Amino acid sequence: MCVLCAIVLGSGVVFGKGPGKPPVAKKVPKKTEIHGRTLVDDYFWMREKSNPEVISYLTAETAYADAMMAHTGRFREALYSEMLGRINETDVNVPYRQDGFYYYTRTQAGKQYPILCRKWGNLDAPEKVLLDQNEMAAGGKYFSLGDVEVSNDGHLLAYTTDTTGFRQYSLHIRDLRTNKTLTDTAERVTSLNWANDNKTLFYTQEDAVTKRSDKFYRHVVGRTGDDLLFDEKDEKFSVWSYRTRSRGYVVLVSFSSTTSENRYVSADRPGEAPTLLLPRRENHEYYVEHRGDRFYIRTNDTGKNFRLVTAPISDARVENWMELVPARKDVMLEGVECFANFNVLQERRQGVPQLRIVDAKSGESHDVVFPEPVYSISGGSNEEFDAVKYRLNYESFVRPESVYDYDIGSRKLELLKQQEVLGGYDPAKYASERIEATATDGTKVPISIVYRRDLARDGSRPLLLEGYGSYGSSNDVDFSSNRLSLLDRGVIFGIAHIRGGGEMGKEWHDQGKMMVKKNTFTDFIACADYLVAEKYTSRDRLVITGGSAGGLLMGAVTNMRPDLAKAVVTYVPYVDVINTMLDATIPLTSVEYLEWGNPTEKPAFEYMLSYSPYDNVEKKAYPTMLVRTSLNDSQVMYWEPAKYVAKLRVMKTDTNPLLFKVKLEPGGHGGASGRYDRLKDTAYDYAFILEQVGISK
Repeated sequence: MCVLCAIVLGSGVVFGKGPGKPPVAKKVPKKTEIHGRTLVDDYFWMREKSNPEVISYLTAETAYADAMMAHTGRFREALYSEMLGRINETDVNVPYRQDGFYYYTRTQAGKQYPILCRKWGNLDAPEKVLLDQNEMAAGGKYFSLGDVEVSNDGHLLAYTTDTTGFRQYSLHIRDLRTNKTLTDTAERVTSLNWANDNKTLFYTQEDAVTKRSDKFYRHVVGRTGDDLLFDEKDEKFSVWSYRTRSRGYVVLVSFSSTTSENRYVSADRPGEAPTLLLPRRENHEYYVEHRGDRFYIRTNDTGKNFRLVTAPISDARVENWMELVPARKDVMLEGVECFANFNVLQERRQGVPQLRIVDAKSGESHDVVFPEPVYSISGGSNEEFDAVKYRLNYESFVRPESVYDYDIGSRKLELLKQQEVLGGYDPAKYASERIEATATDGTKVPISIVYRRDLARDGSRPLLLEGYGSYGSSNDVDFSSNRLSLLDRGVIFGIAHIRGGGEMGKEWHDQGKMMVKKNTFTDFIACADYLVAEKYTSRDRLVITGGSAGGLLMGAVTNMRPDLAKAVVTYVPYVDVINTMLDATIPLTSVEYLEWGNPTEKPAFEYMLSYSPYDNVEKKAYPTMLVRTSLNDSQVMYWEPAKYVAKLRVMKTDTNPLLFKVKLEPGGHGGASGRYDRLKDTAYDYAFILEQVGISK
């Protein structure tokens, strides 16, 4: 008997005739009149999360997907065991020093979540467990630890948790001397920072409906009632707070995607009101760090790729700014970290991240030299302001994640730990390269690929191509021991660094947003076509994938070029652009007008409507597809992919499988929270991908 036949459903779902037929959702037309046009949404009713018919439909789709994938059960188990076999399940990360303590997390075999610990004085001291996330998650189906901040004296631990996957974090404070959790709490907390008196905690909070982080509070431990210090009224702006590494100031940033404004409070005088550094001005972004009697300000006032200036705290007006690093067209200044004796400039040149060290006194600078031409780097746990070494994380397609200390004086990298890959991983068996496709307007678009060295460019190799291309976010190369299960079966993996992302600087983002968003889609198509033309793969061996805004990419290119690939895998896809952006009550809509446009304005509406995946599904053949989402996703609501799949079911003219896998139990924008659960999901997806290119073992 077909698995689906045993499921009892509400009236919202009608099964097709015969075993193995997918569910078909009912239509309840909803009309929207706008700009002289009438839009009809047959599946608007799916927004009713409390409606049993909605849950019935989602359950039926998931059951259908699982029935269609049932024959891959042994293959999935083999993939899971294979991937798990590469992981050192019991492990300890590299400890970092803060206020005399050494902090670290460790994992234990069989347990889903890390355990946060510390030792006093040296690493031979007795261990104290601060947060055992496995105990905290017990009895629930989802758990995520958000911010974790320890007071300067080491006595109080402030942390936030989410138990639903909706990215709605609750504040808790634990007294580490007694191991008791205090009654102090707050909901919907988005960032938190201690003052230097070890009792005052600043935090930001999101709105309950829109999830826009808009309020800044001061809380004193043990006191009832918190002080609202700032309320951001502009719906395009959100707020975030941080404490400078110097511990001199707590900074509140109000920001949109094009503009920012900073306020600060002395961490030594937390009772004072925030001071405005520089009033917001449209299209001016600036961000603040601190050392001594000066602020260090990263600003785009003279160039989109930012410059670095410094100003006296006593009078930080623009006329007192002194330039340290000019704006450059070919180098993006992505971040600045200030230490007592040096600055670390996080730069990006020709799409590759770089670190430049600048002596605080002399101004002399040098680059950190890395062993490979294409890689990813990020700052590690650098909590000590007077450090003489800089901790960083490094990885590439072929080099596992590695933690280094960079000695500023000797200019040498010291490897502290490299992610262990069990089973005899040999990086010499793999190769990576950066190639370029040519977009329709002549722009060169980078593609990063990795493969087994025995590659023969005859079109026979399967290829999985990933894309994102939004928000100015850079989709850099990374190492994945799970990915070896693809590479060792002959699959090439690639990332298309398309416009809309940040890989090539701010201009790269600007050329793929708002009224030129379609560059993102045509760039990706150009990359896929190039890989086929150059015989890295062939059309029937190509699978494409993307998630969230990358899911928008998948939906758009599949509508534009349904022949582009054999199969599509899309995660929590943002596909209902018009309906979402017309509803400011949906989380995060209003803050994204500057990325996509505001459809209440006719030119923006017409342009967005021309590419919105849901609105452009047509009666034609589509490739095989796997669509994934989570019922509790707070970033892209579950109903977007649900409506998209329902419409595809009745519109597509092919017989290619369309699977819709919904995480009905608590799961969020990133899927499951436990590491073993995530691994099982990966095995499911890999089995789907590999089967599409003729690999079943």
